[in-house]
Amino acid sequence: MGIRFRVIKEDDKTLARIGIVETPHGSFETPVFMPVGTQATVKTLTPEEVLECGGRIILSNAFHLALRPGSELIRNLGGLHRFMHWDRPILTDSGGYQIMSLSPLVKITDAGILFKSYLDGKELFFTPEEVIRIEEDLGSDIIMPLDECIPYPSSKEKAREALDRTIRWLVRSIKAKTREDQALFGIVQGGMFNDLRMEALERVSNMEVEGIAIGGLSVGEPKEMMYDILEYIIPCAPKDKPRYLMGVGTPLSLVEGVIRGIDMFDCIFPTRLARHGGVFTSKGRLIITNAEFTSDSRPIDEECNCYTCRNYSRAYIRHLFKAEEALGPRLTTIHNLYYILHLMERIRTAIKDGNLLELREEIAYYYRKELSV
Repeated sequence: MGIRFRVIKEDDKTLARIGIVETPHGSFETPVFMPVGTQATVKTLTPEEVLECGGRIILSNAFHLALRPGSELIRNLGGLHRFMHWDRPILTDSGGYQIMSLSPLVKITDAGILFKSYLDGKELFFTPEEVIRIEEDLGSDIIMPLDECIPYPSSKEKAREALDRTIRWLVRSIKAKTREDQALFGIVQGGMFNDLRMEALERVSNMEVEGIAIGGLSVGEPKEMMYDILEYIIPCAPKDKPRYLMGVGTPLSLVEGVIRGIDMFDCIFPTRLARHGGVFTSKGRLIITNAEFTSDSRPIDEECNCYTCRNYSRAYIRHLFKAEEALGPRLTTIHNLYYILHLMERIRTAIKDGNLLELREEIAYYYRKELSV
């Protein structure tokens, strides 16, 4: 077994729950948000800063790392944990979504995905077996199989085709896996069709996987559609395995996902938003580069205790962005990551105290207009 998962508290009013995931590199409590370190780094931050913000598990991307610097190099240098100076849990995504979204010329067959590298245009072929080999080289604690993620909207026929192919690839991934210290999750596809989603969940749940990942959501569909799918399938998900909703990370979407039984989340949005001057606060989202903050001596959020808010003013951070100083995006990234990870801590406390729905109302008041990512 690559991981051990146990539920320690269930909410009486919702499907929310608190759990513990134990890995070879330590444990973390769920519900959890995983900061995204695509290229073996959470952009602009050191691992110590991620830890100080509350990060306990990081997500990296096998596709990007395979292209540069190469999984064999990372393996020869002691594995991904040592390479990026992060001795806590790591989850690696297969990169199937990135291959299909970044490369203009992609050919998908049952054998795998043929594409051109975004680095040098070289033609490459990724198979389910090759992805597993890459992730075993990296040595991450939780690994994701190659899957086919379709855009929104897509026909039911296309969704069916992607579902079946993803399942076939999962079967091959299970056979290819050799490391017992890594946990392989299965990915549930099926587009926006409840019956296909339920079928995929049932098929994945009956296979040798240690977690259930929900892929192919937060791809442009109305957020209510995503919530409806979760409400339909999650009550039927195995209770003894963690449930991972891929690519979701706005404040309200996190709370809504937890209420519907999700344990794990990741998304680039909080850190990408920060690098463009957008910040989360206890009273909603701000754009720190706006002129109204030119002489504002307050911190980003007066209720926040992150390093940025303890030491710097809105006026100073705005100045850094306007002067194109690298410290500006670093400070907003620290703040946004702290906000999201602290929100997850508040969610866990609310489950323990039985007032998760009240927290949802608070977050919804300020973030109802947020995008569903």
